[in-house]
Amino acid sequence: MPTLQEAEALLPRLTPGEKAQVLQWVARDLGGNFPGIDTDPAVCGGEACISRSRVPVWVLVQARNQGLSECELLRSFPTLRAEDLVNAWAYHRAHREEIERDIHDNEAA
Repeated sequence: MPTLQEAEALLPRLTPGEKAQVLQWVARDLGGNFPGIDTDPAVCGGEACISRSRVPVWVLVQARNQGLSECELLRSFPTLRAEDLVNAWAYHRAHREEIERDIHDNEAA
């Protein structure tokens, strides 16, 4: 059985947490590409943003740092989905220095 078919057969047996871990491994293996996160110099000055939007990751991280819950974030940004927040938090964990610099730069402006 080819490897891809084996993975497909195993997927239904994994818990949601295990599936999330597999997604993180796949994202890491893609060489720094993060699902649901885009960095385009023509959008928000190249800051990491949620795909399909112009919502920078640093904005979400800063809002969470200020005490907003995920539910409140989703209400505040109705175009976002829960998976967008998961992607933002994963990106922040992997690029903490970049996001903290973006927060600092935007607060100083």
